[in-house]
Amino acid sequence: MTATTARTRTFTAALGLALAAGTALTTGTAHADTAPQAPAPAQAPAQAAVKAAAAAPAQPRAAKPQVTADDLLKVARTQVGVEENSDGGGTKFHKWYMKSQRAQETVERDGGSVKAYSDAPWCAMFVSWVGEQTGMRPTVGWDAYTVTYAEWFEANGKWGKKATPGAVVFFDWEQGDDLSGIDHVGLVKKDNGDGTISTVEGNTGNGKVEERVRPKSQVAGYGYPQYAS
Repeated sequence: MTATTARTRTFTAALGLALAAGTALTTGTAHADTAPQAPAPAQAPAQAAVKAAAAAPAQPRAAKPQVTADDLLKVARTQVGVEENSDGGGTKFHKWYMKSQRAQETVERDGGSVKAYSDAPWCAMFVSWVGEQTGMRPTVGWDAYTVTYAEWFEANGKWGKKATPGAVVFFDWEQGDDLSGIDHVGLVKKDNGDGTISTVEGNTGNGKVEERVRPKSQVAGYGYPQYAS
């Protein structure tokens, strides 16, 4: 990305698990909100097992993903050429994010105002928008801050170092090892097999959505949405 690092470092917002309303990947802590009960009389192991099995609710099968990586990338590529205004904002991605519940949640956590997103760096908003349009928000995520976006994938065991089509790729221009140094985010089209990857990115070049070729040495890691095979 040729814009300055200050413009590419994503503004502030997060995809913290405790705040990720509507997402499928969350963690939490149980709350003791009932009084302790007296211990039940001891039961024979077989009897206890039968009762436990009868009382346990049936576990629903997880819905299989319906969207392929290629489906998502097709949507991303339809946006190539979309560009920001002279203030560095004003795209459909800004407008969508500002109207989403996620923007208010981020403001409540980080301070600031929803209005401040109107001309914020928008690479993460672009990736989030693509996930929303394809119905993939639960595993693509949604955020406006690259660092917390990456941390969300890592916390959910969906983080790694292999470039795969449709992966969410996070860049650190200084090639550091810490997620806190992440500057930019996009979507992987393919691993070119020569030390580079082809991508679709927002807020790149001169503030546009573009297809790029990047050296893998600039990649901090990849987040992996769950796609149909």
